[in-house]
Amino acid sequence: MSYSKNEVLIKVENVSLQLDGKPILHNVNFDITNIKRPDMSQGQVVSLIGRSGIGKTQLFKILAGINKPTTGTVLLGADQVPVQAGMVGIVPQNYVLFNHRTIRGNWLIAMERSGMSEADKEKLMQDYAKHFDLADHLDKFPMQLSGGQRQRVSIIQQVLTGNKYILLDEPFSGLDAVMVDRVTALLLKVSLLDEQNTLIIVSHDIESAVAISDCVYLLGKPNAAQGATITQTYDLCSMGLAWQADIRKKPEFQRLLNDIREGI
Repeated sequence: MSYSKNEVLIKVENVSLQLDGKPILHNVNFDITNIKRPDMSQGQVVSLIGRSGIGKTQLFKILAGINKPTTGTVLLGADQVPVQAGMVGIVPQNYVLFNHRTIRGNWLIAMERSGMSEADKEKLMQDYAKHFDLADHLDKFPMQLSGGQRQRVSIIQQVLTGNKYILLDEPFSGLDAVMVDRVTALLLKVSLLDEQNTLIIVSHDIESAVAISDCVYLLGKPNAAQGATITQTYDLCSMGLAWQADIRKKPEFQRLLNDIREGI
């Protein structure tokens, strides 16, 4: 498939972290680059994969601008500005929403700083609600929705804030096979809404995460005395394994999964 990689959207540069003198992360480096494909809005989907306790959560917080690394930096956008809290959207496992507000109310809060007219906000909400099967639920409260519906609401809430960069913490956790398929389809839809939309997935569900990614980074600890670092990068674009609906059926995809499992 024809594609090109252009400007760097997110640069993680020499990030290390120590907590109470204990090394957690060591010299983490990777770039996420804007992918362009002819006649379409592509977006980026990247996965961070590693075993439990390796430091994924701490790296997640650094990428979000919530915590600062001991050394190194995370730079965003064409201007490569240091990340600050609020510049990256976060979709946590528990889908944080205001339970005393309707879905419409939650989404309106997300758009408070958009500068849009009330009519334009309503139109945009209706468009997203229709596109993501939520049209009948805008006036319901979060607790009246299923877990899958709340997840969709939470993801779209981050899109409505205007954030192009969205971190997703275990988006497939606790879901049955049917719901996993729906969530992967949802994430792909979100990634295609805008050329620069960039989803970063942190997940233990290796197969589901890799199936929708264009790049996978393994977080490992090759040196027991140091923190975790990026031990392997899999560029699925160059491998011919990106953007394929039936990718799970391909033998080369299964071989890739085996390589990843052996590497973590």
